[in-house]
Amino acid sequence: MRVSKLLMPTLRENPSEAEVISHQLLVRAGLMRKAASGIYTYLPLGMRVLEKIKAIVKEEMDRFGGQEVMLPIIQPAELWQESGRWEVYGQEMFRLKDRHEREFCLGPTHEEIITSLVRNEVNSYKQLPILLYQIQNKYRDEKRPRFGLMRGREFIMKDLYSFDQDQTGLEESYEKMYKAYTNVFLRCGLQFRVVEADSGAIGGSTTHEFMVLAEAGEAQVVYCQKCDYAANVEKAEAVPDKIVVGTESEIQLVHTPNVRTIEEVAGHLGVAKKQLIKTLFYKADDQMVAVLVRGDREVNDIKVQNHLRCVQLELAQPEDVERMAGCSVGFVGPVGLEIKILADQEVAFIKSAVTGANKNDYHYTGVSLNRDFKVDDFTDLRMVQSGEPCPQCDSSLESARGIEVGQIFQLGEKYSQSLNAKYTDENGDEKFFVMGCYGIGVSRTIAAAIEQNYDQNGIIWPITLAPAHVVIIPVSTKEDEQVKEAEALYRQCLEAGIEAVLDDRNERAGVKFKDADLVGYPIRVTVGKKTIQDNSVDIKLRHSGAEEAVNKNLAVTKITEVVRDLIKSCQPKYLGNS
Repeated sequence: MRVSKLLMPTLRENPSEAEVISHQLLVRAGLMRKAASGIYTYLPLGMRVLEKIKAIVKEEMDRFGGQEVMLPIIQPAELWQESGRWEVYGQEMFRLKDRHEREFCLGPTHEEIITSLVRNEVNSYKQLPILLYQIQNKYRDEKRPRFGLMRGREFIMKDLYSFDQDQTGLEESYEKMYKAYTNVFLRCGLQFRVVEADSGAIGGSTTHEFMVLAEAGEAQVVYCQKCDYAANVEKAEAVPDKIVVGTESEIQLVHTPNVRTIEEVAGHLGVAKKQLIKTLFYKADDQMVAVLVRGDREVNDIKVQNHLRCVQLELAQPEDVERMAGCSVGFVGPVGLEIKILADQEVAFIKSAVTGANKNDYHYTGVSLNRDFKVDDFTDLRMVQSGEPCPQCDSSLESARGIEVGQIFQLGEKYSQSLNAKYTDENGDEKFFVMGCYGIGVSRTIAAAIEQNYDQNGIIWPITLAPAHVVIIPVSTKEDEQVKEAEALYRQCLEAGIEAVLDDRNERAGVKFKDADLVGYPIRVTVGKKTIQDNSVDIKLRHSGAEEAVNKNLAVTKITEVVRDLIKSCQPKYLGNS
């Protein structure tokens, strides 16, 4: 590539709408441009990065037995209605009608259509297991698209679906994809953790997320340094604190004017926050429920939703709270409530609690479980925090922000049953396919790679994702000898199989250097006066800043060695199909 012919519109200032580093640098480095909120155009350098990730993904899917297909983006509503998910996706689903008023959607995911394909084309156990994948655009009408490629309305995803005879077969397919995903992200040069996760609207039982650790991550993960436990906080199992709080006493009504928050109540009454019971009202589908946690804890909405097995869960509106409890939100408590009450396990260990009195400007002290209120269900309903004990080994958990770049699911028979997808086993009996699904956010991986690899000057690409391995910069295009030497080195690199860019623009050297750092080429070669006088070029590594003068006749050898070593550092872990 010659930069003079390349569409690479770099910017010196951050775009006003870009909140995170990856979004800023993708635009500034000329890799993409915004078409609409959450929708982006990939420019030539951005496409090169995208295609490299796609190639890595395809190689690893093929290595572990995947077969590539291409499924339609526009999907008929009938399939989604058949699976029962037409309403579950709610407003996130782009819905449309054709000229005949038939309903369709833009695919947010492809479980329904792949299951329909397999039920029509695969009918014998002899054809199983089968693993089918695609790399395809997905569409979700995000309420608030943000963070560039990390949360968009249109995004590129790899999704693979496995079809097996039984749970044992599913577990084998799941293990294959676990290994394949590990290979993908190692080859992308990323630091990541595999964590237990919640399956959400996709459904199924076991699921793991592949999280790239970065401050800009939307997800919070907790992990143990002494064992292999790691989980998204939505899924993380809380070990209850069983230390008894308070001693049983008489219930008393206390005037607490304008004291609403946990912090205010604890300070006003001079008690620890863990002696308070926090009461939250939720609307679970059409049912109102109260959820109780200790005052120093936070409710985990996902755990509540999973326990109730409801489709929709949302905090009750203030007017609904007032109608149910007879007071405003800050003074709600469990005493006297006539609705379903769920409580976190730790609530049972509070013997003398402070709660809202369901009366404005009043709280109760000395509240006792069973004597003053009843709980319908006790279970783990809270968020896990850093420093709590690991549920596997009792060591202290640590936390980090993460960007989800992949997730794998054991679906079981969820979709094969709802879509009546069956095969015939060796005894001639019909059985439902046992399924798994496995997704990689291809476009999101671009953003995740940048969030882990940048400095004040721009992107620092892992060698396997960089738009090119090396950029060659003649200091002055007015000096014919420099141009000639740069052209010769450029050709030699290409002949040696090195991905090279020649910055042949009639620009000052400083501008070219800044653009090289901004774009993030792993290697920069400068051809200048020393090349003419001493037969040497300067080779600088983007990731370390190390720079050395190398004889021009040895430059290609040196560059080849550096590229080889950098690629070697991203070698996959699993080298064969298992």
